[in-house]
Amino acid sequence: MLGSLTERFEELFAEMVEFRRDLHMHPELSFEEDRTPRKIADYLTSLGLEVRTGVGGRGVVGVLEGARPGKTVALRADFDALPIQEENDLPYASKVPGVMHACGHDIHTATLLGVAKTLSKSREELSGRVVFIHQFAEEVAPGGAKPMIEDGCLDGMDVVYGAHVWSSLPLGKVGVRAGDAMAAADTFEVKVKGRGGHGAMPHLTVDPLVVASQLVLNLQQIVSRRVDPLKPAVVTVGSLHAGSAFNVIPDSAFLKGTVRTFDEEVRKEIETAIDQITQGTCAAAGATAEVAYRRGYPAVRNHVAETETIERLAREMLGDEQVTEVEPVMGGEDFAYYLEKVPGTFFFVGGSNEEQGMNFPHHHPRFNVDERSMLVGGKIFIAAVLEFLGSGETGTGETGFVAYPGEVTADA
Repeated sequence: MLGSLTERFEELFAEMVEFRRDLHMHPELSFEEDRTPRKIADYLTSLGLEVRTGVGGRGVVGVLEGARPGKTVALRADFDALPIQEENDLPYASKVPGVMHACGHDIHTATLLGVAKTLSKSREELSGRVVFIHQFAEEVAPGGAKPMIEDGCLDGMDVVYGAHVWSSLPLGKVGVRAGDAMAAADTFEVKVKGRGGHGAMPHLTVDPLVVASQLVLNLQQIVSRRVDPLKPAVVTVGSLHAGSAFNVIPDSAFLKGTVRTFDEEVRKEIETAIDQITQGTCAAAGATAEVAYRRGYPAVRNHVAETETIERLAREMLGDEQVTEVEPVMGGEDFAYYLEKVPGTFFFVGGSNEEQGMNFPHHHPRFNVDERSMLVGGKIFIAAVLEFLGSGETGTGETGFVAYPGEVTADA
């Protein structure tokens, strides 16, 4: 059964490319998605699936009922874009100024829709249910996963799988990791309050810019001196703003940053240390501070059995040399919330193609990936569904992706 389904899935490649490029041309920011979920819902409805819209706010859930009772497997894709001005010279480049699909969520969405269409044509041969979760707002905390779960998108699920196209993995490769896979992602903001004045008379002021500069340096000591070196952690100050005139010392300075961890005790220690160091640094200079620490997504912790299943299926379909155990990633993902509720795993699908210039990092204005990655990720999804629901054989000996007639390239 798997062989015939993957062949049918390959036949949908042109349709998936068209859908993906339409989304790429019309990106929508987190919590502002309108056209995208409507387009997804219309597509799922056309397949005869039971479709819920507005799940958790802007999410879409499609349910495929097999002909016979059985277990339930959920597959998830996200569909929001980023506030980035695209710099790719493509016929399908973003038409929305300052907004771009720079992380591959358009790829994720088109892949899952192709999987849904493929499986929907074989519902008479399926036992159980397949639930297609199309999630809004992955990029911005508090994210869309949590409200969608609260609205019931995981009710009755036995297992959940998710995937992310990865620009640092070559096309055709798949990355897996059991346990800690992606970090908890928190943010912090600091307002340093000093006393402004004339730039020529600094002795009459408390310069918040100097204090903030010292604070940036002091915060770097948290990871190097207060965290167990065997436990990964990142503290990054990504924004520092103060004043607007060259000869005026401002009253205040503002910092924003992020914290990435896996260990919960390390997470707590860093939160405490940021406040202690900030208050101490400011007090030593005669300034005061306000600190706001916001917890974001928890760490993505893949379940062992489900990860081993994806790894085995990927090896059978692609070959051992095409499957690798990836190192933990300090990036965050709200797929973590699904894994806190239901067994599952989150894996990585290679999308890099250096010959076509598709090797820029995620969130870069020239980000793009080889669209054939959709064939790799989608086939693994299909195999995982059949494996879990107990339908069909597994190994196919396929290469994982096929050449698309006419060679789909970056400038096609």
